[in-house]
Amino acid sequence: MGTSVIGGSSTRVEDKKFLTGKGKYLDDLEFHNISNAVFLRSPHAHAQISSLCTSKAKKMPGVLSVITADDVKKEGLKFLKPFVQENPNTGEAFSFVDQPLLAQEIVRYPGEPVVLIVAETLNQALDASELIDIDYIPLPHVTDAKEALAINTVNVIPAIDRNIFVEWNVCNQDKMKKIFDEADHIVDLSLKNQRIVTNPMEPRGLIAEWDMSNDFYTLYGSTQNIHVMRNSISDMLGISNESVRFIAPDVGGGFGAKNFCYTEYGLIAWASKKIQRPVKWIASRSEGFLSDHQGRDHQSESCLALRKDGKILALHVKSYANLGAYMVGSAGGVQVVQYANLPGTVYNIPNIGLEIFGVLTNTTPIGVFRGPGYAEANLIMERLIDKAALQLGYDKAGLRRLNMYKTTDMPFTNALGGTVDSGNFCGVLNAALEKADYSGVDSRKKRSTKLGLLHGIGFAYHIKGTGGAPDENVDIRFNDDGTISLIMGTQSIGQGHETTFPQILENQLGINKESIFLQSSDTDRIPFGGGHGSSRSTYMGGTAIYKAAKEIISEGTKIAANEFETSVEDIIFVDGCFCVDGTDRSLSLLKMAQVARELGRPLDTYQKWTRESMTFPNGAHVAEVVIDSETGTVNLKRYTAVDDYGVLVNPKIVEGQMHGAIAQGVGQALLEGVVYDDVSAQMLTGSFMDYAIPRADNLPLFKTAFDGTTCTTNPLGVKGCGEAGTIAAPSAIANAIVDALKAFGVTHIDGPATPEKIWALMRSS
Repeated sequence: MGTSVIGGSSTRVEDKKFLTGKGKYLDDLEFHNISNAVFLRSPHAHAQISSLCTSKAKKMPGVLSVITADDVKKEGLKFLKPFVQENPNTGEAFSFVDQPLLAQEIVRYPGEPVVLIVAETLNQALDASELIDIDYIPLPHVTDAKEALAINTVNVIPAIDRNIFVEWNVCNQDKMKKIFDEADHIVDLSLKNQRIVTNPMEPRGLIAEWDMSNDFYTLYGSTQNIHVMRNSISDMLGISNESVRFIAPDVGGGFGAKNFCYTEYGLIAWASKKIQRPVKWIASRSEGFLSDHQGRDHQSESCLALRKDGKILALHVKSYANLGAYMVGSAGGVQVVQYANLPGTVYNIPNIGLEIFGVLTNTTPIGVFRGPGYAEANLIMERLIDKAALQLGYDKAGLRRLNMYKTTDMPFTNALGGTVDSGNFCGVLNAALEKADYSGVDSRKKRSTKLGLLHGIGFAYHIKGTGGAPDENVDIRFNDDGTISLIMGTQSIGQGHETTFPQILENQLGINKESIFLQSSDTDRIPFGGGHGSSRSTYMGGTAIYKAAKEIISEGTKIAANEFETSVEDIIFVDGCFCVDGTDRSLSLLKMAQVARELGRPLDTYQKWTRESMTFPNGAHVAEVVIDSETGTVNLKRYTAVDDYGVLVNPKIVEGQMHGAIAQGVGQALLEGVVYDDVSAQMLTGSFMDYAIPRADNLPLFKTAFDGTTCTTNPLGVKGCGEAGTIAAPSAIANAIVDALKAFGVTHIDGPATPEKIWALMRSS
């Protein structure tokens, strides 16, 4: 190979399309004779449906179909199953029931779909929905995970005892008690990681078209995972996967909410067959708030045992995860895999005990949200170690360095069996503190004090296992016109795949990326793919490309040897050409591809591979805040991030990922939080009038840098990069706020750190 193009910050190919308004999102697609659908949703958190009459709605102008749970039952459609159904650590099945496509007799959360209306126009469907006569008998409800566990509490689903879908205990109680009894110091923390709404810019939606001639469905959806969607919808319809084609046009964000299937999708598909016309459904923003899979909602009670010198002896965590009314997607797996794998993060903690309860409540189902499980674990650990430093008088950075795994420990395996291959945690922490001018913070604090402001600095170290679905496929085809089709099982939702994937293939094959055309997001193009999730794209898709390229070169070498009438050992591949070593005889790869086609031995290559390990991006983030002592308003003044993402394919794209993730983390730290009414259990934060997300004026200019170690679990040396800021920012900002408020005796604050909450803390001291 010649000069590597890995590490070059080439401009995103897709930006021209998006910035000029040429993107094709779901709502931009045009279909002949299309109809429109709306869902009538439950206004109650928990209620019995005592009567339901749709006769008036069916008579409304333009109405094509009104579908209820009875219709679903008569058709024999199947309920939606969660993607992860058992504890991967033990093989023990979770306690769950499949989710009904439409509520049957009982509604279990506000926003649960009850009736589907299909009409010629959207307004006609909305008008008809208002004429559906439905009576509810309200039932007792519960919205809090701990309350749901209480004796004689509301039973969300009768078949699930005590509302517990999983109870997993990884803790030697006797051993843990002995360690804590003998420890010099004990630090404990009760923490609530609030529920948040994902809110991608483009709402969820589906367009379904049924072909009568072969009983075939073509579906178009704004999703992160076309193959999972196809398979789940096929299951609901009771047909084979081969009877469904799923296509994703441009996708306007996902962040986990679009990773797994919803009941609406199966219904929209079936409705297209029922009325024999294309059916379109795109959620309103209000529907998104009510029905999109939400994130976090995690309560924990944790404690650290330490020696006099600050060495951590043990960590114990008891956690309560609110999963909402149904277990959906991989939400169950988050609690026992992602959260459990790295509870000690980058710290060498010899003893870790976990008690995990996954609980059902009368709330919107929880799914996955950027950094699921790892964000929850990081907030616990980084808040706990900061509290230990404050309580025991240790230096916050020094306490972390003392307990961090060193580079000489790599690879290390933590107390629960999670193995990390590479990292330089102390070095990255030092680099971040230097870049943030940590040594100069005292002078900045003095200036703020003179202005009557409270000034604080905090930092957090993050780590995450990335990889998502363990299998990935790529299909590379050499076309007659000299171009290459790069067909991927991974899927873009805005990350820059049209740039980075051709960049990787260019690096391996020495062919200008201008000749490489990425194709993805269509189940007919490639039979299986892992989609997007868990920052998997470059690691999984990039490694599949690398392996496929190696096969192409290997096969091309054999054909070249035949063409040049020499041995395979004499053929070398350099700068996109097969050459006879020591001579000027050569053929370009594209020419060799033509020769191979003519010989009936095309270089087209399909690669399927299964990973054995994840990658572990990590880094240190430093937040600096100023708080108005009169109002409690937090101003995020500085934010610094130094991250280890391994080898960077395109640093410019990686930096964009960093910025986006940090912004979402800031939102969780300062602004975002779902609130359910104590009496009615109605969602009080069901619109942007009541639910705050970050704006430009909430964010400082980020100072970022990369300090990478090469990942050893893949040939590219890359690590995931898309979730770091979302994991680290809530911890770093919470630590900074506590630092600013320590004069008031404040040792902890739960998010979001609203002015009202901070004002009350200052005045309660």
